[in-house]
Formats: sequence, structure tokens, C-alpha cells
Amino acid sequence: MNLDHTVCALSSANGLRLLGALSLLCIQSVFFVSEARAQSMQDDSLEKTVEESRVAAFRLAEPSIAEQLTSVGERFSQQTKTVKDPAALRQLALAEGLKLWQQARQRFAADAVLDDRPLYWQRLVVAPMIRARAKQLGFKPLVIAQVMAALEQASRGQTDVRWTVPNARRILITGFDPFSLDKNISQSNPSGAVALALDGRVFEVDGVTVEINAAVFPVRYPDFDAGVLEQWLAPHLTSGGLDLFASVSMGRDQFDLERFPGRRRSSSALGNLQEHTGGTAASPKPGLLDGKPLDGPEFVEFSLPAAVMQQAQGEFEIRDNHRVSTLEGGVFEAVSLAALHGQTAVQGSGGGYLSNEISYRSIRLANELGVALPMGHIHTPRIEGQAPQVVNLIIQQVQQMLLLAAMTQR
Repeated sequence: MNLDHTVCALSSANGLRLLGALSLLCIQSVFFVSEARAQSMQDDSLEKTVEESRVAAFRLAEPSIAEQLTSVGERFSQQTKTVKDPAALRQLALAEGLKLWQQARQRFAADAVLDDRPLYWQRLVVAPMIRARAKQLGFKPLVIAQVMAALEQASRGQTDVRWTVPNARRILITGFDPFSLDKNISQSNPSGAVALALDGRVFEVDGVTVEINAAVFPVRYPDFDAGVLEQWLAPHLTSGGLDLFASVSMGRDQFDLERFPGRRRSSSALGNLQEHTGGTAASPKPGLLDGKPLDGPEFVEFSLPAAVMQQAQGEFEIRDNHRVSTLEGGVFEAVSLAALHGQTAVQGSGGGYLSNEISYRSIRLANELGVALPMGHIHTPRIEGQAPQVVNLIIQQVQQMLLLAAMTQR
């Protein structure tokens, strides 16, 4: 197989993506935000969040990006002054969120800066300004929560999944925000970079067209408890148009294909709101869905073509990781899903954090919906701070993995 593929520029198609996405956003009032999701955000709607409170420290640590934040803030401040009603503020939040996402994609497309951090921090500059204007106008908390959710989703590419090439093999992927920011305020996340680099890209491999769409998710347990993944992913799974789904996050020293995601949380690492998982290694706990503990088997199984993906060439080893931890058996290499029957998950092969959870939830959802689709999680090598050269190597190897996987379908 020749992976010296030709990347289609499709500049006109990208313009149609933006126009079409804006049109779609204009005709929907709340999109895929449930009232439960909006309600879950109300407690923080009128105050600066923990994430937003870190902006000042980031500005000091990264002066070059701080200039971008100042520019975005000044521009957006002028726009908010003209808003008088909830519908207009929601539309502004959607338009600004989509603009932030599109500009971040364009920077990656131009190979200018392979850095996911500007998008993350720009969102945190815009969000309190929207919230402050909503409060000034006396909007109700539920309305404010819906407006904030609109900004979140649009700026993460979640409202911009648009397939532009008929009969292409379609790959949908997700990445994550930077995290562990109280340890290193300058931390980047290669998975977010992967999402921005590959979103909207079209490849020709041995006469086969492959199209990739991507979105980014927050490193926040309350959002997953509120069902943000399920609300976003279910329509894509049931559309019948997908050929492959992969979640991506930053992990260990090499690439890991996480064979057996587990149901429960057990990590001591905090989310970006300084919130705990709710579980420990001694007492692992499932996340929530619809206000109840997430129901499902203790383990599910990765279904991407691991052996094929391991052929992707690059600087890093690609491991088919079977290592799990259970209350009954401790840490061991699981040989099969059947061998895990009767075990209580402490850590899936992807760990006990949100990396493991996004994979478990996505596979569980597909199983519940009766959708048979190659799915799984890719853990990228870990980086410290921001390492553009390493991030580029990671992006290129993930790209190869996905294209190799796509070529085995149909």
C-alpha cells in the first residue's frame, strides 16, 4: 500500500464547510444540548470557572500566545456590546466558537504552529465575557447555560462535523484539551493537536478517498457525567455514514491501542476543574449518565484493526495494550473479553481516567444502539509542555494508523 498519499486541498469545500455549519447553527435553537446538560452547567454559569481563573498565569508563562488572547478579547468585547437578547447572544457565541475552531484548523493546515493551546485559552478568554454580558442583561441561569454550551460545542468542532466528499471512507476522531495545568500551566495535549491537524482533511490512498472529521472534548468529569459524549456521538453512530471511530488522548511513553476499556474511574488525577474522579483504586466508581451510575459491562473491547495499525511507520512503538486491573485479579494481561467476565474493573487498558472513559462510553453506546463499527482508543506518547517537533511526529503516525485502518474496511 502506498501511504505517500495526495492531500486534497479542497479550499472551496472548506468554505462550504464554514458556510454550511453557520447555516445549520442559525436554524437550531439549542442543538444537541439537553436540558439536563444545561442544568448541570448552571451552578458555574455566573462565576469565573477554575479553568478561566488560570488565564492570568498562562499569559505570564506564554507571552507570545498572550498577545493572541489580548487580540481576541479586544475584538470580542466590541461585539458583545451590541447584544440585547438571548437569541442574539447565543448566535454570537456560536459564531465566535466556530471562528475560533476554524482559525485553529487553518493554523495547522498552514503548518504555521502545531499547537493546540491557543484554541483552549482563547475559549477561556471569550467565555467569561459572554457570561458577564448575559448576567448584565439579566438572563436566566438556564439560558446562560445554554449559551455557554453553544460556545463550548462550536469552539470544539462538535457542531462542524460535515462530510464533503461522496463515497469517501469516513473517519471520526476525538481529542482532548490540555490538562494537569496546575502542574505545568504551559502543557499541551498532542491529541488536541491531532484533532486540529486532521479535521476536514481528505486523503487519496491507492485510489481510495478517505475523509476525516474531528472534535475536541474537555477534561472535566461533570461534562461526561452530563452525557456530552453520548449526546454528540449517538447521531453520528446511527447515521450509517461512518466507517471508523477513534478517540485519542495523551498517554505513556509510546503509542498504546487500548484493548479493554473499563467501566470505572479510579485515578487520583484531578480534572481541569480540580474535581476528583469520585473513585479510587480500592473503591472504583462508574461515571454517571442521566443522573445514574453508568450501566454496562465492566469491560468492553477495542475493535479497530490493531495489527494493521501497528504497521504505521514512525518514531514510536505502537503497542496492542491488554493490561488491566481488577479488584479480584489485580494487574494482569487480559487475553480476551471473556476472560474478564466476573471481574470488577479498577483500570481498563486505558487507565482509570477520562482517556479510558471516553473509549468505554463510545463503545458501550455503539453496542447499546446495535451499531457494528470499528472503534477504539489511541493513547499517544506523552510530552512535557509543548514540543512541536514531537507533536508533528505524533500527528504523522496517527494519520498513518487511521489511513491503514480505513483501508481494511469494506
